[in-house]
Amino acid sequence: MITKQKPAKLIGFKKSCIFCKKEFDIDYKNIELLSRYISSRGKVTSRRISGNCAKHQRKIAKEIKIARFMGIFPYVTK
Repeated sequence: MITKQKPAKLIGFKKSCIFCKKEFDIDYKNIELLSRYISSRGKVTSRRISGNCAKHQRKIAKEIKIARFMGIFPYVTK
């Protein structure tokens, strides 16, 4: 009889949200801040990778979408 083994648990550290620690203003006009959360292909980085909490990740995604609509950020990079 073959038994299934449980996968090994990955031990890592939890990233903490920088917006919860410090009072930053997330705004679509702040290009330097928002560009940190866009990948090289123009996608919004996930919450798991960026380390933001859900509240601030939603706010970042919303502001990036507004900046794209206004023409500040491109939708797709070349």
